[in-house]
Amino acid sequence: MKIVVSGGGTGGHIYPALALIREIQKENKNTQVLYIGTKNGLESTIVTREKIPFKSIHITGFKRKLSLDNIKTVVRFINGVRDSKKMVKEFKPDIVIGTGGYVCGPVVYAAAKLGIPTIIHEQNSVPGLTNKFLSRYVNKIAICFEEAKEFFPYEKVVFTGNPRASEVIGKDGIRGRLSAGLSTTMPAVLIFGGSRGARPINEAVVKALSEFAEKPYQVLYITGDAHFNDVQNEVELVGNPKNVVIKPFIHNMPEVLAGIDLVVSRAGATTLAEITSLGIPSILVPSPYVTNNHQEKNARSLSDHGAAELLLEKDLTSNSLIQHIDKILLDTENLKKMKMKAKKLGVPDSAEKLYKMMKQLVQGNQK
Repeated sequence: MKIVVSGGGTGGHIYPALALIREIQKENKNTQVLYIGTKNGLESTIVTREKIPFKSIHITGFKRKLSLDNIKTVVRFINGVRDSKKMVKEFKPDIVIGTGGYVCGPVVYAAAKLGIPTIIHEQNSVPGLTNKFLSRYVNKIAICFEEAKEFFPYEKVVFTGNPRASEVIGKDGIRGRLSAGLSTTMPAVLIFGGSRGARPINEAVVKALSEFAEKPYQVLYITGDAHFNDVQNEVELVGNPKNVVIKPFIHNMPEVLAGIDLVVSRAGATTLAEITSLGIPSILVPSPYVTNNHQEKNARSLSDHGAAELLLEKDLTSNSLIQHIDKILLDTENLKKMKMKAKKLGVPDSAEKLYKMMKQLVQGNQK
């Protein structure tokens, strides 16, 4: 099988694509993959680092308000479709899948117009402009939240979950703890604000350090590279408790997650897929700065089912943070119930489901 994958802009679009590619190559080593992204996007470095064949087109996203830049974007879209058609014709894929980001627009649209089977994968509970546009042209739409169904043609939608969920299963939690400098005996809470960190979360954690020192659990606190030096300067003033490990970033997140009892984080789709797959309770502080407030809607899909506590950024303080952590970690029965509820929402075989859907679509097209 030959497959074109397109997705970019944020890790939330790229990492699910990579997880799917790994699943495909695990099942069929002879599968050929071409990844089409943008030259200046994160995908250009992340994908090429994985030694996956990569080509780029030039495209920008639409502004939600009237803007002269949108005229330029239309021109770039038309040129992007032309360039994508050329790449697709040369590669001759059996199927094309877009995992989100504006780069998917011309790539998936071009493939659909060439009569090649197409799929889009929507990670969030509220889809972006690109996937809403493409939903009219693709054969199938894979979703991760039931709440996303209402935005798409009903007959095209298939619930598959996020392929990233499959990659956290079966990891060694003890090894993950040790790699992060954590004890293997105390309960552990992981606090992070995404790959770049989140200032409001960082501020709440720093102010809570003295109280953390008195707690019977340990904290792994990931600041994000951009905030690490500032946080360290503040920590030097108040002191770093022995039960709090502070790092700028961790590269083995799946392994570390396997050894964690509670997560405090934003409500990005990839993070939620990972923690529900593992059955980890969470305290979710959704970013209020994202399109359509989709992170809060993502978070409520867990909190409404008892798998998470929702803590809005406007309500986030050192006191509220500690109260929420204590409520879960210091109540064994509550922790157990939340783990079970989180696990029920997980889709650990999501990559397999998505690949199976792709194969069925290709086989149906060949008949």
